[in-house]
Amino acid sequence: MRKFKISDVLILFTSLVFVFLVVGCQGKEPLELPNILWLTSEDNSPFLGCYGDAYATTPNLDNLASEGFLYTHAYANAPVCAPARNTILTGIYAISGGNQHMRSSYPKSETIKPYPEYLKQLGYYCTNNSKTDYNTSSADPDAIWDECSREAHYKNRKDSQPFFAVFNTTISHESSIHNSIPGENLRHKPEDVKLPPYHPDTPELRHDWSQYYDKVEDMDAQIGKWLKELDEAGLAENTIVFYYGDHGGVLARSKRYVYESGTRVPFIVRIPEKYKHLFPAEKPGSKVDRLISFVDLVPTLLSITGVDIPDYLQGDAFLGEQKTKDPEYAFMFRGRMDERYDMSRAVRDKKYRYIRNYMPHRIYGQHLEYLWRAPSIRSWEQAYQNGECNKDQRKFWETKPKEELYDTENDPWEVNNLANDPQYKDVLERMRNANKNWLIKINDTGFIPEADMVEITRDVPMYDYMRSGKINLENIINAAEVATMGNPENLSALQNYLKDEDSSVRYWGALGLLLLGNSADPVKKDLVAALNDPSSSVKSVTAEVLYSLGEQDIARKALLEVIGSSNEFGRCYALNSIDVTQDSSSVVIDGVIEMMKSLPDLSRNQYDLRAAKVLLDKWGVDLAEYDINLDW
Repeated sequence: MRKFKISDVLILFTSLVFVFLVVGCQGKEPLELPNILWLTSEDNSPFLGCYGDAYATTPNLDNLASEGFLYTHAYANAPVCAPARNTILTGIYAISGGNQHMRSSYPKSETIKPYPEYLKQLGYYCTNNSKTDYNTSSADPDAIWDECSREAHYKNRKDSQPFFAVFNTTISHESSIHNSIPGENLRHKPEDVKLPPYHPDTPELRHDWSQYYDKVEDMDAQIGKWLKELDEAGLAENTIVFYYGDHGGVLARSKRYVYESGTRVPFIVRIPEKYKHLFPAEKPGSKVDRLISFVDLVPTLLSITGVDIPDYLQGDAFLGEQKTKDPEYAFMFRGRMDERYDMSRAVRDKKYRYIRNYMPHRIYGQHLEYLWRAPSIRSWEQAYQNGECNKDQRKFWETKPKEELYDTENDPWEVNNLANDPQYKDVLERMRNANKNWLIKINDTGFIPEADMVEITRDVPMYDYMRSGKINLENIINAAEVATMGNPENLSALQNYLKDEDSSVRYWGALGLLLLGNSADPVKKDLVAALNDPSSSVKSVTAEVLYSLGEQDIARKALLEVIGSSNEFGRCYALNSIDVTQDSSSVVIDGVIEMMKSLPDLSRNQYDLRAAKVLLDKWGVDLAEYDINLDW
């Protein structure tokens, strides 16, 4: 019998280990970290050829979809850029951190890390070219990124260093339709536009739609340039490419609204063959119907790169080792849009969209200075005023129902509200419950009026405050749910809310009484007392109720007190209330002028100033007569 030397045994053992490792690694992911390229565009819904839009001219993105995976149910959690980008950066819903209001600057909790921090710890070179718009004061771009500028580029990294790079194009942004291109220069012809059923057939709407499709074509060309640059650098086979739009858009009733038109986005991922273990479907060119939204992006990045997903993140990984089962719902939200307050929440499953409107007394089409720069919406408003709109086209200029429910498969433009249809009672209740459970789970800060919230955040970030035990959020949400039903049978409950120790509950009590109209008259005495409430939000809503009950003098005095206060967002809310009351008396005009003159910096485009300007323009007041010059 042969005797084995120790050296023979070691050789045999080493060989077996090698075979084991080779066999064991078959089908496993490579150890090399992938490069990741994010290409993003602005304000565009899936108006692409690869999404079935025959009017679109998007050859580069169509080709990218043929090489990658097209997600059919991808959503921005907010229908406007800054809150949507805050959600992307943090991995939590902006309403969970108090960052949902458009262009606000509330601080971020130290618990929440901007996602590039995780990637930089792995050795990634992280660049952003170049939009930030993170809607928080706690996100310094120079600290977050290795480079953040119009010159930021992955080519500036060290040899063999993996990169994560973002390139953003603004070509399709809303501003692209503010100035009309001559009709003869349009590539997409206005006569070929298929208008949504909620848009009246005006020349301006057809023109803006055509111009917008031209801009989407130009955006596609820019995406093509970035993809070509990647190919020519020899990096395509080592780089996972994501393309998505930052929210829907862009003509009126899309951007800023929690419909499909405002939240559904194009989303394509191209994954090289060497990373095929990440494929979400069998082969490139496939469509993926999983519900995904922006809150899922951070956990997905961490899953791709092998980082354990921290518990505070609120989304689900849709690629990589930590990929979750397909979620049942995607969730969306709407808060203050520039100078106009509103509040809606939305839930989307594979077929239905549910919307809960928490300020149903406000019309959809509140006048926004920036939105009204487009000729199309001005023509729609004029058509409405001329009586030229049908019932679907008139809804935008009317107050909202408290709930909306749409079958998006059979009603893609969401004009047939099924919320009151008995056949859909079970769907309505299921999605209503899903909405409320989500609000409580994530600690939705939107149920606290912003004017109150700004006082809280002087001491602590809202994310931390909501988890401090100092607030009974479920109690506040219950008050909001009761209040916004607009049911006179709840008069006694609303009266009690108006006297609650929590200012947020008092706010919802006042708003509920506003919705009751004349049915609130029996509690007028309590409403008058509430004009002395320390919360400017309660005071403004109460004043609005009293206007409707014939108590204009004391209500006017209260609103003028609020616009003379030091709280910018209290002033903005009160100006919204003044607009609705249609009180253009000389004392109100003088009060608004005095407010504007008292502000230290009229060059700052803040939202109480915008709200004031919209009012004074509406009333035909010439600011130059008062030596007021607004540079923006």
